[in-house]
This record gives sequence, structure tokens and C-alpha cells, in this order.
Amino acid sequence: MLHVGLYIHHEEMKLLLSLLKNSHARFQLRSGSTSPPASGPSAPLKRDTGARWLRASSPGVLESLRGSVEVRAGFISEEEELDLLKELEPGLKKKRYEFDHWDDAIHGYRETERLHWGAAAQAVLARVRAQAFAEGSQLLGPVHVLDLDESGYIKPHIDSVKFCGSTIAGLSLLSDSVMRLVRENNTADWVELLLTRRSLYILRDGARFNFTHEILKDAESSFAGQKVARQRRISVICRNLPTSVK
Repeated sequence: MLHVGLYIHHEEMKLLLSLLKNSHARFQLRSGSTSPPASGPSAPLKRDTGARWLRASSPGVLESLRGSVEVRAGFISEEEELDLLKELEPGLKKKRYEFDHWDDAIHGYRETERLHWGAAAQAVLARVRAQAFAEGSQLLGPVHVLDLDESGYIKPHIDSVKFCGSTIAGLSLLSDSVMRLVRENNTADWVELLLTRRSLYILRDGARFNFTHEILKDAESSFAGQKVARQRRISVICRNLPTSVK
């Protein structure tokens, strides 16, 4: 099995690569297009369509991100999501949504860091860390919590290496969303990830440092031609330490 998220079986990956190579319509690429498809009217996302979690501009981009991008759909249960929300909501409700950011990367957000968790949430976070980080990795103690308003979004950016290391792992609560990665030195290379509610995404190494990442606003939020309605979204993000401080 290949390690480009969800541990896709060999035959499934062969099919995916074939579709990427031979069917531009599948990925909404126009002849000569060098950027992700523009937003426009699209059907609501249907969960029974078998829509894949990954789209890309070319098989080469997929290959370059082998082992660097993962999405685990249904990583936590509804009950586990509720356990996390019970701990987060009281503190978040005391904050106002902000519509500017110190480096202009986020619009319509409130955020916090949390070090201490109850037993149920601790168990979930332990699973996240075991899935995303090698045994013995030095991790940031506080967990970053980012609450996006229904109208909020994250603009294309690359996280500063001063604040986090080679890997980030985030749980998506309350809403489906679409994450877009674009190669920093060649915007023709892009990947889009379908982050369903209660999924876990992991970005490592090249995906972290060579690609910008963003969460699309509701007006642009579609995947494989289907609308992905953006509602309020909370992400719970674990990181490892920057190399310089290990």
C-alpha cells in the first residue's frame, strides 16, 4: 500500500493516477490551465458518491508529496468530537472573532492554546500524536485551537519555522472544508484536500515548507465539482518543535 494518505490500496492509486493523467475533466482542468479551477455554481457534496479526498494538478505533484500528505476520514467519533467541544466552547465563547491577523493570514477567527485536557480529550490527542509523529519526537506542549467563523477562511501561507517544526496534524470539527496547497515557486502545481468533519489531516516536510496552504472560504468551497458548504469550523492542531529549539 502507498503512503499518500488513507493508505490507498495499490489498485486504487493506479486508477487515481490514470484519471489524473487521462481525464482533465475529472479534475476540472481546462486545456492550458495552470491554476486551480475558479469557483462557480456546483452541486452540494453527496457523501454517497465515493468522492475521493484528494485532487491534484498532475501525477507529478502527487508523487512529489508521497508520504507528506494524509487525510484520515472519520478519525474521531461523534462522541469524541463532543468531548472536545465541551472543553473548548466555554473558553472560545469569551473571545471575539477577529477579522484581521498579525500577518494577514486568517480572516474571521478566534484562537487559543490549550495545555491541559480532560481524560477523554487526552486520549484523542494521544491517538493523533501517535498517528502523526515518530516515537520520541519532541512535541509542542500546548495544542493550537483555531475557530473559524462561518464566513472565515485561511489565506495562502507557509507557517514560520520559528514556531513549529516539520509536521502539523489537525482535527476538523463541526464542518467539512477544503484545503488547497500550491507550490510556492510554481503555482501551476496544486493539490486540494477534502477535510470532512471529524477527519484528521497531516502535513509533513515538503508539504509544509514548499507549498502554501489555505482553507477556502464558503463561496469558493467546492471539491470535484460539488459544493462543500463551509460552516463554523474548529481545528485542533498538534505540532512538533522547530529543529532550532530541539
